[in-house]
Amino acid sequence: MPIMDPTREFVKSVKRVVVKVGTAVVTRSDGRLALGRLGDLCEQLKELNNKGYEVILVTSGAVGVGRQRLRYRRLANSSFSDLQRVQGDDHDGKACASVGQSSLMALYDTMFSQLDVTSSQLLVNDGFFRDADFRKQLSETVNSLLNLRVIPIFNENDAVSTRKAPYEDSSGIFWDNDSLAGLLALELKADLLVLLSDVEGLYNGPPSDPKSKLIHTYVKEIHESEITFGDKSRLGRGGMTAKVNAAVCAAYAGTPVIIISGCVTDNIIRVLHGERIGTVFHKDAHLWINTQEVSAREMAVAARDSSRRLQVLSSEERSQILLAVADALEKNESIIKSENEADIVAAEEAGYEKSLVSRLALKPEKISSLVRSVRMLADMEEPIGQILKRTELADNLTLEKITCPLGVILIIFESRPDALVQIAALAIRSGNGLLLKGGKEAKRSNEILHKVITSAFPDTVGDKLIGLVTSREAIPDLLKLNDVIDLVVPRGSNKLVSQIKDTTKIPVLGHSDGICHVYVDKSANIDIAKKIVKDAKTDYPAACNAMETLLIHKDLSSNGGLDQLVTELKIEGVELYGGPRASALLNIPETSSFHHEYSSLALAIEIVDDVFAAIEHIHEYGSSHTECIVTEDAEVAEAFLHQVDSAAVFHNASTRFCDGARFGLGAEVGISTSRIHARGPVGVEGLLTTKWILRGNGQVVDADHGVTYTHKELPLKA
Repeated sequence: MPIMDPTREFVKSVKRVVVKVGTAVVTRSDGRLALGRLGDLCEQLKELNNKGYEVILVTSGAVGVGRQRLRYRRLANSSFSDLQRVQGDDHDGKACASVGQSSLMALYDTMFSQLDVTSSQLLVNDGFFRDADFRKQLSETVNSLLNLRVIPIFNENDAVSTRKAPYEDSSGIFWDNDSLAGLLALELKADLLVLLSDVEGLYNGPPSDPKSKLIHTYVKEIHESEITFGDKSRLGRGGMTAKVNAAVCAAYAGTPVIIISGCVTDNIIRVLHGERIGTVFHKDAHLWINTQEVSAREMAVAARDSSRRLQVLSSEERSQILLAVADALEKNESIIKSENEADIVAAEEAGYEKSLVSRLALKPEKISSLVRSVRMLADMEEPIGQILKRTELADNLTLEKITCPLGVILIIFESRPDALVQIAALAIRSGNGLLLKGGKEAKRSNEILHKVITSAFPDTVGDKLIGLVTSREAIPDLLKLNDVIDLVVPRGSNKLVSQIKDTTKIPVLGHSDGICHVYVDKSANIDIAKKIVKDAKTDYPAACNAMETLLIHKDLSSNGGLDQLVTELKIEGVELYGGPRASALLNIPETSSFHHEYSSLALAIEIVDDVFAAIEHIHEYGSSHTECIVTEDAEVAEAFLHQVDSAAVFHNASTRFCDGARFGLGAEVGISTSRIHARGPVGVEGLLTTKWILRGNGQVVDADHGVTYTHKELPLKA
């Protein structure tokens, strides 16, 4: 179950919940019923009902459903000549409500019956609530239904309502189904009101505006004056304005409210699990002000502004910043180690896996290695403004293609604080702004490293060039900032990468699993093979470039080569799992999946017929990370190197060489298995893009009559 957000702790005590579903959720854009969304809603309410929650549903949609049915009836009864005439939508709204109400309730009854749930219908008007006897009877009826595990379904009886548009008048008790839901939540003493919308929650501007920000916690004193509402509901008469009015009234009267999307599967369940989705309204919300939530965009904008100041510095000035960072790391090594050791102790006490604790450790040699990498980047040739191509388009009209920074990069990484140093150094060298979100297990390490690094920045750049995101709850907000953040790089599990890709419009660069293979061919030098296999698995088992599957040519199983390799691994304490052929031959447990990243002293081993069978296996089960062939046959080696479709492919060399520092890149942001922009270890070049610069002398296009094109390639240096 996901971790409960602190601002949603109150859901633990929820027993009675009112759910209101709006017209825009019940129906599709063409007015027809959204059966998939209704089915998901009913399944969620059934699950809550089975878990002991008292569920009350308030539904809109009768007018929209009725209008659709009447349109169809008119079409069915029209003659050909009638169809030639344009017909307006002149159906009476109350007639639509009357027709649609029975259809809507019949659908709910059918869906709930299929789920073995009983529902009931209660039609009300606002005038009823002025009668104390009615309100008493209403509560008694609902309590009786809930005791019988029946789900009451409320709707305003629009068909006979005497109220006129714009509905909200001085004598009205409720004006739409949102305010009805709020009134019922208070009258029936509900613990929570959930308002389902066709957007994710309340934004501070129109949801279609990329600059609008989702407000996770509504605080009246802060948000009331800064919200700009978009259009009303496309079908109902409420919209977000009505929802906010109802939510504020209910919340400040004592019933918490959450506005969420009704178009996303399981959102009601997620709310009751305490996930930070949608917008919460609560009378104590002013006590929960989260400064991280308020400043997520500001942090990104500050990083962008600082990066632009960094870019105008000379190459030598940026090199001096990197050298100052290296000196600061050396000077503060003792406090860095102290904070890191505290993280390690906490991780061990929390029962984290050994592989994670291993990645967490900042040993003295690792800190020294990081310092060397930073200094290597400082000595690197200037990457910004490099001319990649020069073309004379016409006389005195010269076009240049040059390198430039990407802008602002968000890195989300797990457990490895050394990644923070590498990424920060690469950002400085490439002129990019940076936002960093590390795992909670490395919190103290990341904070001290960030403090040490940013303390070395000159005032001309400022310490906001690199922002450290400390709240996990800020990530959803950051992932929406596609107008400020230019690239997201997730470094972690396959699950993390998939979640990031599914929840952002920002380009994502990275790899998911590190399913790396070593194939030992029949012509391999066994002594070389033993060294490579040992190193690829045992040098750093937790690394993404460690070998996870060993493929062996079938001939080695009969000439003793396989036995030598297995013996070498067992001496090192490696736990072996076999494929169908290897498990039977070696009498070892069969692997449950070849697509598994052990990240420990364990691996899968399988026998294959030849190099082409090895290539096929890699393509079927690999993750396109790093593969190696051990062979003395040059022809076989070339076939492997050119046919294996992975980011890095080696011949007679350990997979552990797949690393930015070892490749001479100075450091790496991560290893990319994507095929667009950057692939393999991503260093400075992977954090750059290009732009075109055209230098002319007053030329104009004039329908291409005014220019004589030459398109002549020019030397890169003028």
